[in-house]
Formats: sequence, C-alpha cells, structure tokens
Amino acid sequence: MNRFGERFAFTTFGESHGKALGCVVDGVPAGLEIDEAFIQSELDRRKPGKSKFETQRKESDTVEILSGVFEGKTTGTPIAMVIYNENQKSKDYSNVKDLFRPGHADYTYFHKYGIRDYRGGGRSSARETAARVAAGAIAKLMLRELGIGVMSGIVEIDGIHAGENLDFEHAKQSQIFALDPSVEEAQKEAVEQALNAHDSVGGAAYIRVTGAPAGLGEPMYRKLDGAIADAMMGLNAVKAVEIGDGVAASRSKGSRNNDQITSKGFESNHAGGILGGISNGDDIITKVYFKPTPSIFIEQKTVDVHNNDQTYFLKGRHDPCVAIRGSIVCESMMALVLADMVLLNMGRKMDHLKALYPQS
Repeated sequence: MNRFGERFAFTTFGESHGKALGCVVDGVPAGLEIDEAFIQSELDRRKPGKSKFETQRKESDTVEILSGVFEGKTTGTPIAMVIYNENQKSKDYSNVKDLFRPGHADYTYFHKYGIRDYRGGGRSSARETAARVAAGAIAKLMLRELGIGVMSGIVEIDGIHAGENLDFEHAKQSQIFALDPSVEEAQKEAVEQALNAHDSVGGAAYIRVTGAPAGLGEPMYRKLDGAIADAMMGLNAVKAVEIGDGVAASRSKGSRNNDQITSKGFESNHAGGILGGISNGDDIITKVYFKPTPSIFIEQKTVDVHNNDQTYFLKGRHDPCVAIRGSIVCESMMALVLADMVLLNMGRKMDHLKALYPQS
C-alpha cells in the first residue's frame, strides 16, 4: 500500500533516483488557505545537504502544486504535488547492482517483487519522505486553523540523552534539531566521530502536540496511539515508538503512573495525552527511535542475487545519523494522523452535525 489515512489521506509516488517524487492528498476540506511558502519551508527543513551532519546530496526539493488549489484556497478535490530530483548519482550504486546491502531493504524488496532497483534503494529510499513532508504541511495548515500545534526535535544521539528541559525554539535553530543545548555539542561530536570512522549512529526524535481536544481517536481499531505508532513505524529506519512514558511505564506502579485528575485538569502526563486510544486534551507526547543509518563506508559481508557469498564496499552520499532529518518527517506524520482523526471525529456527536447544518 502506498496510501495512508482514511478521511484525510495521501498517496506518495516516485523513487530516490527517478525523475521525480510526489504525493496526492485527498480529503482536504474546501476553503483552506494554502501558504505555498510555508509548504516549501517545511521541505527546506528536511532537505539534504544543509550541514556536515547530513548527506551531501544537493537537492532544492522545490515543490510544485499541480491541482486542488484555486486562488490560494483548496477546492476540496485531490491536491497533487511534485518534487523533481536534481542531483542523482546512480553510478555510485553500480557496484551493488546485484548485491544486497546489509541493513537495507534490498533483500526483502527483491524477494517480494523479484526486481532490483539498485539506484539508492529505489522506492525504499528515505528520499520518499520528502513527499510525506509536503503532505504533512497541508495537514499542519489545517490543524493551525484549529489551534493544534505539532513540534519536534532530537532527544538522543548515540546514547547521549537530553535532560528534562526541552527547548523547541532552540531546536529550530540547531543544525541537528537538538532539544537540549547542554548536550548538543556532545551529540554533534558523536555524529562527527562516526562520520570520520565511516560509520553511523542512531538517535531518537521527540514529538509534542499542543491544543489537541479530547476525543480524537477511535475506540477499537483506529486508536489514536495505534495510528501514531503505525505512522512512525512506517518510516525508514524506525525500530521503536513510545507514547508518553512508554517503556518506563512498564517499570512503574499504578499509583505513580496514573495521571490524577482535578478540576484544573491532569496533574501529570505519563499517558502522553492518550487514554483508551482517545486523546484526553493534554499534550500528546511521542518518542521515535531510529537505528543507525545502514549506509556505512566499511567493507561488509553479503550475498548477491544468486545467493553467492560476497564482500562489498559502499559508495555514495548518506546521512551519518538518519534520526536528525527523520525528526521532521515524524512531525509531518503526526500532523497527518491528527488531521485524519479530526475529520473522523466530526460525525461522532449530533451536536457536531447540528453545528454543520443549522436549522433555518
């Protein structure tokens, strides 16, 4: 499946070294003001080549809206967007044409489809996430009208953890989107050391949602936390997702883990803003864990398409820590999940319908 969402849905297309990639976003309500500069700014946050902490592939990631917008507003019809690839170097992958790169999806894609697109991983490449960020920008524009904000940053790189005081404004200016200035230099140094050793490191992104009302999420098979986990686990290199306290909750006791309630609201937020799969009106908190980038410049063992033992040495341009740019994609996917949930929730109460169709 290349489609995500039910009411607010999007489909992506394209490959890492193909002519272009893009998305079609469906279900966007008519009349939403589209800020093209904002959409481009979101893609600029994710685009490669901005610093030494990222792949040096140079792409402008300029987005072009093809349909669904007229005179600056959505028409209620599908919004198609395209991003043309400008800096492919497919020859960098010629030496792995018949080899499976350890840690990559080459092996599984070949056994599923019987076709090997060796140019940077083809469809399995993280380059596809540019289209998700474009779609997510549309979702953010809608959520902004409803007072819902989504923000993200990095809380861990190579085991170096941020403290409790997270600074989202600082993360916006940081080359690695660090949420804790006190550990930022250590995190940068870890990335540089891995880069100099031709290796890579993993990391964790932190996503916070503010302003989400209570009631988002379906009670059984479209739970909000389940949809968030699905969205995040569908991203390249993600190996774990936590909601609220996550794993730490399994080591706690009920007396501590329960978020007690007063007339002023919840006294804590161990649940991460979700109870029973439905938002409770508190901040929604998610952590997303990325494995080390599998593209490393160290000789490794593998097999070829005929299952013969081989060794290979990778060429190309790759992120030493995929979590850094991945945090922006997590933010976009969160926005897409919430936009979908908002539209799904519209018909859950008669009061909602009466507000939409008032009697004359």
